[in-house]
Amino acid sequence: MTRKIFVVLSVLAALGSINSWGQDEGWGQNLGVTKNDAKAFKGYTLFSPMSNTVTYLIDMNGGVVNTWTSDYTPGQASYLLEDGNLLRAGAAGNRSSIRAGGGGAGGRVQEFTWDGELIWDYNTSTDKYLAHHDVEKLPNGNVLIIAWESKTGEEAASAGRNTDMYWNSSMMVDHIFEVEPVGKTKGEIVWEWHVWDHLVQDFDPSKKNYGDVASHPELIDINIGNSHGRRGRGDTDWNHINSVDYNVELDQIILSVKYINEIWIIDHGTTTEEAAGHSGGKRGKGGDLLYRWGNPQTYKAGNASDQQLFVQHDAHWVSPGLPGEGNILVFSNGDGWSSSTVVEIIPPLNSQSLYTLKSGKAFGPAKPVWNYTSSSQYDFSSRTQSGSQRLPNGNILISSSETSFMFEVTPEKDIVWEYTIPWVIRSGSRGGFFKGNRYAPDYPGLEGRDLTPKDFSNEVQFDNSKSGERGGKTRGKRGRR
Repeated sequence: MTRKIFVVLSVLAALGSINSWGQDEGWGQNLGVTKNDAKAFKGYTLFSPMSNTVTYLIDMNGGVVNTWTSDYTPGQASYLLEDGNLLRAGAAGNRSSIRAGGGGAGGRVQEFTWDGELIWDYNTSTDKYLAHHDVEKLPNGNVLIIAWESKTGEEAASAGRNTDMYWNSSMMVDHIFEVEPVGKTKGEIVWEWHVWDHLVQDFDPSKKNYGDVASHPELIDINIGNSHGRRGRGDTDWNHINSVDYNVELDQIILSVKYINEIWIIDHGTTTEEAAGHSGGKRGKGGDLLYRWGNPQTYKAGNASDQQLFVQHDAHWVSPGLPGEGNILVFSNGDGWSSSTVVEIIPPLNSQSLYTLKSGKAFGPAKPVWNYTSSSQYDFSSRTQSGSQRLPNGNILISSSETSFMFEVTPEKDIVWEYTIPWVIRSGSRGGFFKGNRYAPDYPGLEGRDLTPKDFSNEVQFDNSKSGERGGKTRGKRGRR
């Protein structure tokens, strides 16, 4: 039964109100900003709690400088664009028949002006597909969207799936599509890439996609993984891609594939027809995987001891001009028995913008160039969502969704800023938030804006039944080394 909780938000405007939210006795933790060291990168942080329909932009002291209100809870990402607009995925109530709900399901992509006017409201919930998790605005104004498409048990078996391994033989398979916004509510799909076009299997020589899995690391074994990466059970959600990022210089896309415990890179420099095949495009590989990392078991180039990512989120390139530019950051949530880890790797990119791989070996690197973790599971652990961001001074902003907590660490791993989202904790929501993003004071989208903290005291409705992917309540300490 839907439980709606109403709370009054009293956001203090004073810049110095670091502990203005105080301690919530029911949760036994301090809310709002609890640390703001001089070494922290000064900027403005954007986030969307899963428990309500409001997106917040706060200053370093937790003062709210702007909000945007949607008709939908997050579905799930939100970004401040360079023109000051907000791009936000929404969790539409009338979702398609592909998936009834949960697991990051969306169904809407919206764009708002700085002042909150809705200027694009695009339906991504149809009988053919359902969008979920992340979106990415491209330099040409188009938007990359992650979506599920459904395959029947018969289609899966025909493609070489060993359907006897799973209690549900049907599949939800991911694809990426690029939309050109048209008017206020429409969009034209101008490019697509489908996992289904790049399969391999060594289970049944009489079925499609039969081949030597170890000889084809550019393809995806249809019999690898299921909803939780464990054989013997599973639901229809096979890949569960939960993040998408675009590299302008390379014209490539990186994806975080949660239930296969890998990150993938594909070529965006293809036509839709080339993306469905194995040749053509800027790199001559069509839509085949250019790179994968995190779990070499998927292409028989390693064993369990070689796995380095576990149900990860937020794979992205470090932006140009920042320390470590071109490196890849990933939030590895953990296997349920260990703490989460933020991982930074240097991909083995060659002069042709391809990724070196020795025959029979796994893609490098052998280990991260930097990571942040904890010796205790309960110091830093988030089983769901979460992310990280390299800041201009070299620090890392870390979002720990399950604890509704953001913190900033230096390259030496010292914590210099801490913030617990009061709207999530006090609502009793179990959804946390997808991730936070910080924007520098000279970010183009902030130019000319009034960034003084405002009094946004109002009544906000928390409807937990609308949240998408949900975590648990805060456990133990938060964000320590």
